[in-house]
Amino acid sequence: MEKVPAIPKLELELAQELLQVYGSPIYVYDGDFLRQTIAHITQSIRYPHTKFHFASVTNGNIALLKIFKAAGWGLHANTPGDIYLGLNAGFHPHNIVYSGSNLNQEEMAQVLDWGVTTLNLDSISQLRLLSEVFLSHVKRHRRGEEEELRLGLRLNVSEDSRIGVTSADFDEAVSITQSVGLKVSGLHFYRGTGTNATSAFTDVIDQVLEIGQKLPDWQYLDFGGGFGYPYHQNGAAFDWKLFGDELSTKINNLDRKINLLIEPGRAAIAGCATMLAKVISVKWQGKKQIIGVDSTIANISVISVHGGYREIVTWKNSTSEKYLTDVCGNTTYSRDYLGKSCQLPALEIGDIIAILDVGAYGYAMSSHFLHRPKPAEVLLENSTHRLIRKREDYSVLLNNQIL
Repeated sequence: MEKVPAIPKLELELAQELLQVYGSPIYVYDGDFLRQTIAHITQSIRYPHTKFHFASVTNGNIALLKIFKAAGWGLHANTPGDIYLGLNAGFHPHNIVYSGSNLNQEEMAQVLDWGVTTLNLDSISQLRLLSEVFLSHVKRHRRGEEEELRLGLRLNVSEDSRIGVTSADFDEAVSITQSVGLKVSGLHFYRGTGTNATSAFTDVIDQVLEIGQKLPDWQYLDFGGGFGYPYHQNGAAFDWKLFGDELSTKINNLDRKINLLIEPGRAAIAGCATMLAKVISVKWQGKKQIIGVDSTIANISVISVHGGYREIVTWKNSTSEKYLTDVCGNTTYSRDYLGKSCQLPALEIGDIIAILDVGAYGYAMSSHFLHRPKPAEVLLENSTHRLIRKREDYSVLLNNQIL
């Protein structure tokens, strides 16, 4: 192989064993690789008052969330469902940060009832709703005692983004929260999803810090997520050390102590996972190879999330001639391609392919579209493997239906 799969220990014999034990297709995660990535990101930011929160929107498997918890990370929740998974993974509510959009009244109350105390909201209307729900929450649960909430505003620095507010909204936000005995103490910056250009983050540090100082009770900066991952083998990669050095230096130069929150998702978990699938059929259109596998595009994230590219490799001899190859799923959906225009050797029925870097937005975005059950998930640790999510069967398609 010209590139070893993202799981360094995944030799052909192990891949065959995993498929024999757990079936095909399958998600395989390398826990050791994941811990190395977590350590690299953590060590890249030397600012002492920094807390990392994994963005579980990218992957909600409980076994993997526990690895982040054991590494001392908290959790970033984009939705109440993220919070629910985090609590079941053992995260304390105070170590879960909600940074989301457009909760209704019931959901807002649920977040508070779960005990989450840091919320970054993206509109004045959401802040007003939180204030109303807070008063009811205190009356029901705290008998008038003030809940220790940290409220932040998600900052919009781009007219192209739907998320966040501008500094022009700060006065109204402060007034709303003060009326119920709360403070706006945080600023949340969100660059966007999957950004590999380090400069996209470092170039706005000064601007974000300047805006933060306009908040009278500013105590924390959540520099968000959106950190990318290089799906292309030779593609640009986010430079965590450069980012960490610049951000640490500039925060240290402030005239106040600010707590720093960082919410990596894709960057932390994408590279630790591989999807294995078996070749079911092979046909040729001239010199182009069309292979069919026992998986489907519904088992992996939609194209727009990863730029339309995942590297696909096999265990065929790397000296074999390569052919332009499309890797197709096991449905007749016209867009059921797991990979297009790949360079792969001539394959045979029963061969195994490995789709790399599927840890983020892989299983998390899989669906029952095309009415195929979802694959199993397996974790490799210390040269052993174990099942961390069972393979579904067709009965799942009847869940909650009234027959």
